[in-house]
Amino acid sequence: MNHKLALPVSDGLVLVSCSKEKSATRRALAAFDLYDGGCVPPMRDRLGYRPHRDRVRFLSAEHGLVHADTPLHTYDRPLDPHRAVELRPRVAAALTAEFDTTGVPDEILVVAKPLYLVLLADLLAHPARPRIHWIPDHASGWPDAARVLNTWGW
Repeated sequence: MNHKLALPVSDGLVLVSCSKEKSATRRALAAFDLYDGGCVPPMRDRLGYRPHRDRVRFLSAEHGLVHADTPLHTYDRPLDPHRAVELRPRVAAALTAEFDTTGVPDEILVVAKPLYLVLLADLLAHPARPRIHWIPDHASGWPDAARVLNTWGW
């Protein structure tokens, strides 16, 4: 599904790892509504129905980089080192395409366990050097993530 990207350069971007916990459903749900573990529920409560939802992406062990509104079916695929290396070029290409269209955001919030940083290795070396806030604890890092969002006025 194509999504119109309207991310001004001065705005942030949120990258969140997927979660094992997902809504029980037989139909596809938007990624933001499907994932139901870690920091996703409080983030969804805060950003899920506001314009900022368009600035949320998920790092999925199954799908790579996923827009918050991308419909997904429930799946169970944990990220392992081999899969992280396999997904890295796909995630890099998706971020490059997005940045080419919308510009590189000044700041990026990443809420993900360390292994997910493999998917973002190319972002970490991006020549525009956006400021990256990394919250490594997906399960209990919400207060830290909320503080970053507060500084953005989100």
